[in-house]
Order: sequence, then structure tokens, then C-alpha cells
Amino acid sequence: MEWKPTKRNKFPLYRQIADYLETRISNGEFPPGSRLPSERDLANIWQVNRSTINSAFEELRTTGLINRTVGQGTIVQGVVEKRLPNWDMYVKEGFYQPNNPLNQKIYQFIGTNKNIINFAIGELSPDLLPVTLMKSVQNSINLETHLGYEHVQGNIELRETIKNHLREYRNIESDPSSILVTSGAQQAIQLIIRCLLKPGDAVAIENPSYAYSLPIFHSEGLHTHLLPVHETGIDPDQVLTLYKKHRIKMIFLNPTFQNPTGRSLDETKRKKILEMCGKFGIPIVEDDPYSIIGYSNSPVRPLKSEDKEGLVLYVSSLSKLIASGLRIGWIVGPQNVIDRLADAKQQIDFGLSPFPQMIAANILKSDHFDDHIANLKKGLKAKRDLIMEALYKELGDKISFSAPNGGIHLWCRLNSDVVLADSLFKESVKRGVVFAPGSTLSTEHNFLRLTYARVNTEDISKGIKQLASAFEFIEKKR
Repeated sequence: MEWKPTKRNKFPLYRQIADYLETRISNGEFPPGSRLPSERDLANIWQVNRSTINSAFEELRTTGLINRTVGQGTIVQGVVEKRLPNWDMYVKEGFYQPNNPLNQKIYQFIGTNKNIINFAIGELSPDLLPVTLMKSVQNSINLETHLGYEHVQGNIELRETIKNHLREYRNIESDPSSILVTSGAQQAIQLIIRCLLKPGDAVAIENPSYAYSLPIFHSEGLHTHLLPVHETGIDPDQVLTLYKKHRIKMIFLNPTFQNPTGRSLDETKRKKILEMCGKFGIPIVEDDPYSIIGYSNSPVRPLKSEDKEGLVLYVSSLSKLIASGLRIGWIVGPQNVIDRLADAKQQIDFGLSPFPQMIAANILKSDHFDDHIANLKKGLKAKRDLIMEALYKELGDKISFSAPNGGIHLWCRLNSDVVLADSLFKESVKRGVVFAPGSTLSTEHNFLRLTYARVNTEDISKGIKQLASAFEFIEKKR
């Protein structure tokens, strides 16, 4: 039977074809100097696209087996003793999927242009960082303490401090043994996905959400189902519908000052979600970076504070409170879950450096922590007011949004039939402004997220003016 590539093979068609041709070259069926059949002929023989043959030829060319010359065709070079690795193949076929191309561009721009006005990244600007507090804390650290590998779950003093912090500021009861210190909240979410779920499992995430931008869900072979975020958060009845239809194994929520909408799940819905998940045994992963930086005097309690049955894996960090560069996050959960996640984390990195853990513990225990949080909330609210004022002035009814009562993000809808966020992003970058287009965070392409925590206060009005200039340019062009 004549050989043919098949889609039932685990390797892509072009790889099968390249391997087959390499074998024939090695066997001497195509000796050095001979010409391979044309792309068109092979595509007809094997009933594949010419682009598939082209990819196979390109793979053989990078290994030195063939040479492609215009006018001469594809000539066999012969079997070589040494070959360079085909790095392009490795890059394309690696396990982890790459980030969204727009996210890649954002990080490229902010990494190469220090003067760009940054509405894209969720971190604090220099004027919001607790510099004095961190300096005093750093100077108080005893360098004669143990500086080797830490406990697999993290520094015990830090975990004790996190326990006290959770009780005082978030109304969450925990124990140091039920806390795992991680390299930020993102590592916490990755550990949960990799250790507690398996390929083919169905999970629910908010739409829009930060989770939408994480390629790890698809790298790990999970099926993600979307929960629209309304003014008062997701609809619990839609969770029930997804469970009945897809048997979702886990729900990922950011219920307080949500990223990117700034909305919070209301009290009635919180109770219904907990009741429903308790009935069907559905775990909830609560990502809570913002609950203690609400702008009103009435604190919004995390979902975990109302969890009496151990349904919620609670994830948080100091990235949005102190500094993202500390890379201090944590997970609170049942002991057997924490043990499993800690074991996996030890395999990955042997734990965090002692230095940021000691700094974090001293910051959370500091008498000046309350003053910093008060100043942070005041500063964030001022930036929020400035960015809204500038948007009203420069874009008017061309853009709409709801004022968040906490957090660091403003989720904006473009009220235009011709200006979409992706095209606005391209024009804004030319004017030295970056933001997160809605397509990186949701299924909607007419939204954008403006993160006001990172941009310097004096650049807010200028940045929005440039954004409006880009908007106007696209409108006139169309």
C-alpha cells in the first residue's frame, strides 16, 4: 500500500511528510544531487495543501538535507553527519501556549520605551509605593538568620503574619498550616490548575476577566466556559446551567472590584453561589487582590469570609498593595490541597527567596501598614477621578464606563461602529500610550481596560488626550 500522511497520527501532517522524505533520502532513494518532486505534485499525490508540503520542505531545509533554489527546484544535499536543532519546530510544538500577541506587544512596548504612558499593566506607580515603609523594614531585617531553603509552604513567620492579616483585614480564619506562600497570585492559580485538574475537565471563568488572558487553561487542555459579568457580578443560575450541561469541575472568580470591570458580586449572589456550589460539590477559586482597597468606609468582605464548608480556595497577594516586584502571594485551602500544591511547588522552584518573605512579614506587621493602605486608597481614588474627568472631557459620549468603587481598573466601552479597541491600540501606541484591548480579556472587541494605578498622576490627562487623538484619527480615516 502506498504511504500517505494521516490525521489520525499524533504528529502534524507536515512532520509526517518530512520524516517520510528524510527516511527515503537516508535510504538512498533520493541520492545527493537529485531533485524532489514539486510541491504541487506531492500535494496532489497526498491530497494535502501546498502549504503543508512547503512546511515539510522547510523542515528538511533547516536540517541541511535539501536546498531550495529558484529555477532549480528542491535539490537533495545528502545525509549530514551533524545537524543543528530545528529550534523553530521546538518553539512551535512546546507544551505551553504563547501569550496573546497583543499582550506580547504590550510588554514589548513598556520594556523598550520608558517614556510610554502605561494604562496597561496592573501595578502601582512610584508615587503609590510605600518607599519609606519598605526602607525601614529592609533595614530592620536580621541578616544573621537562616538564609537557606525555606519551609516547603513558605516562611513560618510570614505565614503566621498572613494568618493575622487575613483575620484582621479580610474576616478570614485560617492557620499557618493551611497557607501556601507563592510567587504572586498567578503562580497560585497555575499550581491549582496543574495539580487539581486534568486535561478535558470543564471549568467556568468570568467574561471579561484576567483569567481569560491566561493561556495555561488551554495549555493544560481544559475546556473553559464563560460567565458574563453583570453590574452586580455573575448570575448564579448560569453556574447551575453550566454544571448541568458540562459538569464543570471548578469556578474561577474575582468577585470583589473585579479585573477588569471593577464590579463586585453582591451579597445575595454570594450566598447563592456558596449554597449552590455546596450542594453540587463545586470548588471555587477566589482571586482577591483588591478587597481591602475599596474607596468607601464600608469594607467588602471576600467570598472566603462567608465560606463555612471549605468550598473556596482563596488566592491573594501583595502585588496590588505593596509592590508587584516582591512576588509574594498565597493560597488558603484545606490541608490536603495545600500539601499537594506545596509538593508541586517544591518541584518547580524549591520555594521563594527568604529576603522578600522576611520583608513581606515585617511590612504586614508594621505599625505603618494601616497608614499606607489609607494613603493608597486615597491615591487610587484620586487617579480614578482624574482619568474619568479626562475621558469625559476628551471623548465625551464616544466612550462609556461605570465608576469602580475600589481596585485599579476602568472598563470602558467604545460607542463607535468604526473604532474598535484593537485598531485604537495600534494608533495609540504610535502616540506613546498603551492600554489593554478588550479582546485580551473577553470575547468583546469594543471594550478596553484603562489601569490607572500604574500611570503617573501628571501623565493621566496627557495620555487620555493622546488616546482621543488616536480615536479621532481612526474615525476620519474610515
